[in-house]
Amino acid sequence: MILAGNRHVKGNAFVHLNFVLSGVLMTMLGPLLPGFSVRWHLTDVQAGYLFTAQFVSCGLGMIASPALLSRFGYRRTLIAGLLVMAAGVGFLAHAPWAGALAAVCLYGVGFGLNTPAANLFAAEANPENRASALSLLNASWGVGAMASPLLVAAAQRVQRVPLFLFGLSAAMFALAMGLSWVRFAVDQDRARAERPSSPAWRLWQMRSVIGVAALFFIYVGSETAVGGWIATYARRLDLGSHAFWAMTPTFFWGALLAGRMTAPLALRRLRETTVASAGLALASVGIVVILASRSITPVVVGATMTGFGFASIFPISVSMLSHWFSTMAAQVGGAIFPVAYLGGAALPWLVGAVSAQTGSLRAGFLVPLAGSAVMLAGYLASARKNARVET
Repeated sequence: MILAGNRHVKGNAFVHLNFVLSGVLMTMLGPLLPGFSVRWHLTDVQAGYLFTAQFVSCGLGMIASPALLSRFGYRRTLIAGLLVMAAGVGFLAHAPWAGALAAVCLYGVGFGLNTPAANLFAAEANPENRASALSLLNASWGVGAMASPLLVAAAQRVQRVPLFLFGLSAAMFALAMGLSWVRFAVDQDRARAERPSSPAWRLWQMRSVIGVAALFFIYVGSETAVGGWIATYARRLDLGSHAFWAMTPTFFWGALLAGRMTAPLALRRLRETTVASAGLALASVGIVVILASRSITPVVVGATMTGFGFASIFPISVSMLSHWFSTMAAQVGGAIFPVAYLGGAALPWLVGAVSAQTGSLRAGFLVPLAGSAVMLAGYLASARKNARVET
């Protein structure tokens, strides 16, 4: 009775819990990868195909997401994404190598349906403080990402990885069922008006879409490359330990979480471009520390610096998307979000390819370092441009 009388809700709690589960799902390949490599006798290039499958399928889901948003709204799109993710991760539990690729593709499509809906919901529901709201939302993703290596390590110690995967699948299904009983208030109030379209506006819009899409491509690819490969990198240095290397992604994702939780404080005092530039500078230094490491302790330090530095980039970028394109953000996101997750497919694979070609995973980590440097140059150029406009 209480639930029936309170079915129209803002939806923030549901979306945050959805992102916690998504964070676990999308970062579990990193700590699972060494075990999968042994199980299926994979080379680094073959292991990289799992990341490619995950993020190419994410891109496909994101292409479909705007159409679902326009027709069904945020809540139903989130339900659809959760159900598809639950099916994929459940199938992964006992799949052979070919089946595992199919399972990863399935849950990747679900995540692709889910992520634009969650981010654009947070931006639309919080028009006065988009960047801060998106930072907190993506901090929820960081909670799941930080917990994921710990959960995987615990499952591996007791040899219950399939049970972990079935449990994650059940949690997603339960959340989807919970969402089916409520209504999002923002779905009732969505503005469907479109901006006027003049030739000058269309030209500016096209240039903006290309620039923001490139930023998303590089960022998602760089973050995923570090988060996905850091456990394997640490494993190859930490030959004397059988467990600690598996938890190194926790430091990366934990720092990402801490950065996103504290970003709203920084954004109250500093420009978005300033916060992003400082973060990318820190991330670049962190990757250099990882490259210079000869033992696991500096890897942990570098991973922590990189995660904290990357923390604000995605929320700020999504905030820019919603601010520039307003009511057209969902449609524009149909182009930008898939490009972003193609970066997640391409750059981790490139790390594996460089590692296989050179015989050194250390050389592969030059890929996210280059990505971080390019983003830093872009944000510094944007900050200088804004300064000239104001003067």
